[in-house]
Amino acid sequence: MNLGAAEEESAAAEVHVPAEIDWQKLDKSKFFFLGAALFSGVSATLYPVVVLKTRQQVALSQVSCIKTAFSMIRLEGYQALYRGFGTSLMGTIPARALYMAALEITKSNVGTATLRFGLPEPTAATIANAIGGLSAAMAAQIVWTPVDVVSQRLMVQGGSSSSSQIQYINGIDAFRKILNTDGPRGLYRGFGISILTYAPSNAVWWASYSVAQRLVWGGVGYYLGKKNDDDERSIELRPDSKTVMAVQGVSAAMAGGMSALITMPLDTIKTRLQVLDGDENGRRGPTVMHTVRNLVKEGGWMACYRGLGPRWASMSMSATTMITTYELLKRLSTKTQEVLT
Repeated sequence: MNLGAAEEESAAAEVHVPAEIDWQKLDKSKFFFLGAALFSGVSATLYPVVVLKTRQQVALSQVSCIKTAFSMIRLEGYQALYRGFGTSLMGTIPARALYMAALEITKSNVGTATLRFGLPEPTAATIANAIGGLSAAMAAQIVWTPVDVVSQRLMVQGGSSSSSQIQYINGIDAFRKILNTDGPRGLYRGFGISILTYAPSNAVWWASYSVAQRLVWGGVGYYLGKKNDDDERSIELRPDSKTVMAVQGVSAAMAGGMSALITMPLDTIKTRLQVLDGDENGRRGPTVMHTVRNLVKEGGWMACYRGLGPRWASMSMSATTMITTYELLKRLSTKTQEVLT
């Protein structure tokens, strides 16, 4: 099945997009090993932005991203930007493996099924991407939620919120204390709203990414057609791997920005549930409504959008970096190396 192959015609130009590499074509051991290495590097690069976003979300008043960053560095040192990174990295590797496996298997199976129903290939690709993103996010949250709870508790230590005093020595200490205080439920605090945040976000992102790619390729074809208006012959473009990755990066940034804007309030509530309100309410555990009321009381409904700047930047940069890394990973992990040429 070829969900990624498409021919976009505009004016006299015809763009031949390379076929997508599906699950059956991948060397699985190479895929997971290289994936762990590549995505660990990406996570390390983007981690400070995640820390800034989390600090803004738990702050009791609106503080700009730049002011938050300078305050952290001045009072806590540069290491504060990587607080909790070790815990996050150790959890990200198995979570990312679950995510990639669920994504590729679902996309392959759903794509084949939708084509059998006679749907056009662009529609089948969009549906397969959306359902693949949805299932991948749900599978990964089994691992990601406890890692999020622990790493976010570490991130906010030393900050200006009421629950930011130093409580945990490291990730293992935080894990043990949360387990002793709240039991296993404490590690899965916010699991439901994490699913409500990340599952739709991933579905929107992967569907938007599929559509954005076709729009960008259509724009490339239109530009070439206008450029060659005087030539009656059909212009045929077969882009090389660098051009393909550039288009994928632009499409990913567009999809990431849209997804960040749509799901921002849910992400803020989720972070509050897992960090600030959890500490305030102890064993009783917070509720979604209690968290929303606190946010609105502090800064109106716009308080739900605290940290939007860092999250928008993080998701756009992360999406661009992740998708180019992910597509490179798939190309490096194919059973045959024909796609690299």
